[in-house]
Amino acid sequence: MKKFILTVLCFVSISLTLSAQQFFSTKTGTINFEASVPSFEEVKAKNENVSAILKEDGTFASLALMKGFRFKVALMEEHFNENYAESSKFPKTTFRGKIKDFDLSQVSEVEQTFTVSGTVNMHGTDKDIEALVMIKKDGSVLMLTTSFVLKPSDFNIEIPKVVSSKIAEEINVLTTYRLKLII
Repeated sequence: MKKFILTVLCFVSISLTLSAQQFFSTKTGTINFEASVPSFEEVKAKNENVSAILKEDGTFASLALMKGFRFKVALMEEHFNENYAESSKFPKTTFRGKIKDFDLSQVSEVEQTFTVSGTVNMHGTDKDIEALVMIKKDGSVLMLTTSFVLKPSDFNIEIPKVVSSKIAEEINVLTTYRLKLII
């Protein structure tokens, strides 16, 4: 009986080792967005507490709390959370997707460009996106950067007419992650 249990444990251990994937993650990723319009006050924010995970097969996911975005002007941050993002009702934004043709063994100190496809969920609404993503190794850390454009209208975010001329219809988004290997 002991031999049988030991044999089963060995097979389970070996199969778990063979099927285990490497994961890279962070809780300090950064999302910057800008929705400024010329001749008006800058509409720009940054969130430096974005969580993300990347599997060695290219599966990628990130999560940002909406109240984590910081603006230069406190009143703008308040309006963003209360009137536009409705952060109490929709506290987070997520992305789930896959980096096409990603091969961890081919990633090096030289930045490489891949394409990531997936779904952004913001304000309770899903939007499929595709963007270029730059990835490189920095020691045991993976550096991942991407930029893309989102529209408030794609997420049912209404901009009141009184300020609509002061906020861009297209929001430029830049994300940066330093993903550490999880053992």
